[in-house]
Amino acid sequence: MTQTTQHATGGLRELISFRIGAQEFCVDIMSIREIRGWTAATALPQSPSYVKGVINLRGAVLPIVDLAARLGFESTEVNDRNVIIVADIGGQVVGLLVDAVSDILTVTDDVIQPTPDVASETAKTFVRGLIAMDGRMISLIGLERVLPELEQEAA
Repeated sequence: MTQTTQHATGGLRELISFRIGAQEFCVDIMSIREIRGWTAATALPQSPSYVKGVINLRGAVLPIVDLAARLGFESTEVNDRNVIIVADIGGQVVGLLVDAVSDILTVTDDVIQPTPDVASETAKTFVRGLIAMDGRMISLIGLERVLPELEQEAA
């Protein structure tokens, strides 16, 4: 498909892909504010298991969500190679802890396949679709369900 054909369809999206363990995921680049290296987080009492704590981001308190734990995978063993994707989710700025940022993808809507019916309801809550690209299977994540407060508002 040529660039002019892609623009004619109007469904061009830019996504940022990242790794959690052996899995690859992506999110809409428009919700990303910045990508930064790992900074040790201060734990908060009584917070959900997927919240690593908070960090100071230029004077603002930024909650850090372990995206692996939030998606139901084993919690991330943090090291200096991890990165924090700073995202705006429904007006709240949150840091998403991931293993590594991989790529910026430009895709058309027709490349995004629906989440299979065999996936659990929990998987369908987070995964908006799948992209098969260059021999990789990349799950498109809907960030609006990452924070439980927003999840309840959306219901």
